[in-house]
Amino acid sequence: MSTEAITHQPPISSQAPNGTTSTHPQQKHIWVITGPAGCGKTSVAEYLHQQLQIPYLEGDTFHTPENVQKMSQGQPLTDADRWDWLILCREQCLSTLHSPTPSPITSTSTTTTTETPSRRSSQAPPEGVILTCSALKRKYRDVLRVAAYHNPNISIHFVFLSASESVLMDRVRARQNHYMKDYMVHSQFQSLEAPQGDELDEGASETVIAGSGKRGDVLCVDAGGEAKEVQRWALNAVKGAI
Repeated sequence: MSTEAITHQPPISSQAPNGTTSTHPQQKHIWVITGPAGCGKTSVAEYLHQQLQIPYLEGDTFHTPENVQKMSQGQPLTDADRWDWLILCREQCLSTLHSPTPSPITSTSTTTTTETPSRRSSQAPPEGVILTCSALKRKYRDVLRVAAYHNPNISIHFVFLSASESVLMDRVRARQNHYMKDYMVHSQFQSLEAPQGDELDEGASETVIAGSGKRGDVLCVDAGGEAKEVQRWALNAVKGAI
């Protein structure tokens, strides 16, 4: 897998803002898709990207080559390995939220309208960004939460994809040409601190646990089923949190 950073921008057909001005800053959202290897982070992120028309960032592509080499050799990353990576993921999310998105420029003649790929105008910065990041421990999630510190117009949300170790082990075994091996799933479960207590947004989560309606920033989604079902549940949870 390439370590080159990947940013997926909204489809070109997405609508531009209407140009009206407001005295209040627009609320922006960071959606962090979390969970152990094999839970479907990329699948869910791509679906949300398409449905919400906002960019998403592949967190794995921000790992250093040294981190990727360690994982490919079956060596779990230490906290020290992760700090700079988590900070970079956070800063990339903030940068994306403040960067104009590309928009095609069309040129019109008397006979046809054509898009000029080499020339782009800019739309306003996006209303949100999606990040895939395992964020297995609370302290890792806390590093990402710093993005909203001193930024009242930014809200951060975690979509935690939950599934059993055996299900995720089978999924990872079926992958081709990926540095994350099946035996690393067990290591991740040993490190996993599943969100609970004050972290949970039980009012919006698609979860079998009876919710009390309290509003944390973690949405729990059962990821043990078919991919399309998990994608729909994740989208419902996200919409419920906005």
